[in-house]
Amino acid sequence: MSGKKRILVTSALPYANGPIHLGHLAGAYLPADIFVRYHRLKKNDIVFICGSDEHGVPIMLRARKEGVSPQEIVDRFHEMNKQSFFNFGIKFDYYGRTSSTVHHETSQNFFRTLSKKDVFVLKTDKQLYDEEAKIFLADRFVRGTCPNSDCGFEDAYGDQCEKCGSSLSPADLINPRSAITNSQPVLKESTHWYLPLNKFQPVLEEWINKHPEWKANVLGQVRSWFDQGLKDRAVTRDLPWGVDVPKDVAQKAGVDADGKVLYVWFDAPIGYISATKEWAAASGKPDIWRDYWQKDDTRLVHFIGKDNIVFHCIIFPAMLYAHGDYVLPENVPANEFLNLEGDKLSTSRNYAVWLDDYLTKFEQDSLRYCLASNFPETKDSDFSWKDFQARHNNELADILGNYINRTLTFCVKYFAGLVPTPGNYDSEDNALINKLKEAPDKIGNLIDSFMLRQAVKEIMDIARYANKYFNDKKPWQTIKNNKSECATTIYLSLETVKSLSILFDPVIPLTGEKIRKILNMDQIESPDWNQAGTLSLVSGHQLNSPEIIFKKIDDKEIEKELDKLNNPEKEETIVDDNNLISIDEFKKLDLRVAEICAVEQVKNADRLLKIIVNTGTEKRQIIAGVAKHYSEEDLIGKKIVIVKNLTPVKIKGEISRGMLLAAKSDDDLCLLTIDGQIENGAKIS
Repeated sequence: MSGKKRILVTSALPYANGPIHLGHLAGAYLPADIFVRYHRLKKNDIVFICGSDEHGVPIMLRARKEGVSPQEIVDRFHEMNKQSFFNFGIKFDYYGRTSSTVHHETSQNFFRTLSKKDVFVLKTDKQLYDEEAKIFLADRFVRGTCPNSDCGFEDAYGDQCEKCGSSLSPADLINPRSAITNSQPVLKESTHWYLPLNKFQPVLEEWINKHPEWKANVLGQVRSWFDQGLKDRAVTRDLPWGVDVPKDVAQKAGVDADGKVLYVWFDAPIGYISATKEWAAASGKPDIWRDYWQKDDTRLVHFIGKDNIVFHCIIFPAMLYAHGDYVLPENVPANEFLNLEGDKLSTSRNYAVWLDDYLTKFEQDSLRYCLASNFPETKDSDFSWKDFQARHNNELADILGNYINRTLTFCVKYFAGLVPTPGNYDSEDNALINKLKEAPDKIGNLIDSFMLRQAVKEIMDIARYANKYFNDKKPWQTIKNNKSECATTIYLSLETVKSLSILFDPVIPLTGEKIRKILNMDQIESPDWNQAGTLSLVSGHQLNSPEIIFKKIDDKEIEKELDKLNNPEKEETIVDDNNLISIDEFKKLDLRVAEICAVEQVKNADRLLKIIVNTGTEKRQIIAGVAKHYSEEDLIGKKIVIVKNLTPVKIKGEISRGMLLAAKSDDDLCLLTIDGQIENGAKIS
């Protein structure tokens, strides 16, 4: 729509400290993927960038809780989330990470440039310091009593009270204590660099006012910050994990750089730039990244959730403007939040639908369609399993799937699976032809304007219309008394099936490809978007055998998911029904040799043991129900077999990262152990 030469799309970098759930997908990733896929079908120059945000306090907290290094945490979740996105069909051009060398160098050089331009303000003030741990305490490392008189929650964080939702600072807390040692912190002086946002407010307001087309929720939040007046914001912190403050800059400023890193909100958005650099290098054109970041004919679009609006619409643009070499975003289509069964998603309560778990039970396109039909574009929306089932069964199966199946089955039965030659078009035929002709531009404009829910509705409405057309034309009658009219009906119905496969491709890509394979089309993976509006099937073209596109989802499958949400710690009973699996499915299991090096009873769980195993490259914790069969002395030193690539789960408050293999008969249980000497981490295949 903008007429610019190239498009650069980013999705908010997910924290590499936990798996992906539906709220993440609905906010920043699936909307971006639909937008990007549409532009690829339009053959536009577009690059899709994302990656892991691997710095910050949440990662340090998780590492400390699990007793491992922050690097181990980010390594684990970077690979896990990257694979999860791939399995869901999110097709990034590049998925980077902010712990990479390129990112550290890019962030430090960005900081240097702003320092050379005297953008920053140096301030020295007193901050909370843990004398036992010998570390300045970031807000999340401080706990205390909420100062809100109506609350008084005794375990509030230094930046927010999770009970009443109040935004806080560590100095606000009553009786603050260190989350690391539980000791009372002291105030100690520290010097930091600040970005004086108030100096950039006039130019930011002028820029924002040029974009009245932005979403109302985005403009409203940005203007509320303008109304309050922008303030200085620190860009460095005292932490042992992050991008180090450049020593040459610190030395010039007379500041000791030891223990100082760039604030995560400063380095994370630079991750978009560093990942684009890495993409360019991997593509063999190391300098092409500049075209997408530094040329005015680039359309930069950030897909985010509403909690990131301020960073992407005020702070990062201020950084880009201050630097001087970069384009500003053309749009930031932030979504609101997705709730779950009428309640907020909560990772701490395990109240979520985790992507990896979903993909073991249902098709990716079913979820893509359900979420896209219900995106929280202007206000919070709700995911429910019953609605998911209804959309799959009533819309994907009964409307889209049924139309495709009846059209193809009829063609195979009465036209030997060959595209028939149409006769003369009547008014009903021409109405369908016109609807198809208008669809690519109409639906494309909705997608390009970030009105994705409406776009999905319009596509499914074409399927509804086509079903009515098929019924009204009654080909089962005209095949007997007017074969030319019947041929026209089936020809146009096949053209509609083709069009739906292309129009739906950005939303449900696997389904689009499946339909085009049945149609025996040349462009199965990447058709031309505009082809959806043309009559291009050749008479006599041989179709492949039809198949059921969508199978109905049974009530029992949905009840199981609802039960899991209501009983998050309840263990599922797996019934051995002798279902066969393929060798490819078996290969997905990562079975490894591991040595047990520590064992501890799980509190308030008689049958559970906390087992630490050495996998050769790391030590990881597994919770296993073997306490009635093995003592600590029995287990220490045993070499066992584990499933290494299971999604981590929380059991009785403890993280379990894997599964021990065991044989069970009646009341007896025996762990599978290794006979002979073999190194830890050896792969079993």
